[in-house]
Amino acid sequence: MRKVIVGTRESTLAVTQTKQIIQKLKDLQVPYEFELKYISTKGDRNQKVSLSKVGGVGIFIQDIEDALRNKEIDFAVHSLKDLPAYLDDEFTIAAIPKREDHRDAYIGRNNIPLGELPEGAIIGTSSARRAAQIKAKYPYLKTQWIRGAVDARIQQLQDGKYDGIILAVAGLKRLGITDVITEYLPANDFTPAAGQGALAIECRNEDEDMIELLTKINDSDSEIAIKTEREFVNLLDDEDKAPIGAYAHLDNGEIVLYTSVASMDGEQILTCTSKGDTIKAVAEYAANKLIEEGAKSMVEAAKEELDKE
Repeated sequence: MRKVIVGTRESTLAVTQTKQIIQKLKDLQVPYEFELKYISTKGDRNQKVSLSKVGGVGIFIQDIEDALRNKEIDFAVHSLKDLPAYLDDEFTIAAIPKREDHRDAYIGRNNIPLGELPEGAIIGTSSARRAAQIKAKYPYLKTQWIRGAVDARIQQLQDGKYDGIILAVAGLKRLGITDVITEYLPANDFTPAAGQGALAIECRNEDEDMIELLTKINDSDSEIAIKTEREFVNLLDDEDKAPIGAYAHLDNGEIVLYTSVASMDGEQILTCTSKGDTIKAVAEYAANKLIEEGAKSMVEAAKEELDKE
């Protein structure tokens, strides 16, 4: 029986997600035994500066991919939104399991609703997209970046460093702590990041056994939706830094894609809904429409501002 070494970040959420994937495989009674290997990543080691300063997209997977490359692990479980638009040719996403809730959650100190916060109240988020969306909807609120694992962010909120924080609903559900959520934020005002709520199982392209194993837990609808989101984002910003939202789902076989691009100050937000039968057509329609409305210049301005922070 082959022993499969599974790589994961060390945070409680990452470990929980990875164990859930292993259990899905065990439930299929596959002829493997599994062992976890904990890997410290660049993004986890440096939590004193904003994500854009640490290195942006890829900072949570580089060390894990090194372990894959060196055959120290056989596959890794990632939050899909942590992955860059393109992987190195030696790796592949062998499975995208059924997506969890795609929405953002607002957690208020003392459970005060977002719309009832006083002027100048501080919302903690590490996402340029979330910060811009908050500023657009509630221009009298302030945002400050926050780093750390889910439990650490909630503790910072309880310690009074913030009046509220924004986290992904999916992570809170996987950790079994949805009782902390004050509000589920609607996707029409808070379009989530591409891939939010989904996991990506990455392995080496050459490892046919692992690919065959992992495809058993792939969800085709989730895969199509997320590939559409990622294709759209890549057409606008291949570095995936700017405040871009993208959420797709399948409706009776048709792909429906909701998108948004925001200025950093939240004063301008462009949105588009695109529908169609193919990933390429749906993503290109939305991207081209928003580009016609000035999305490219907004993206470039946002990236310049983020680089200065």
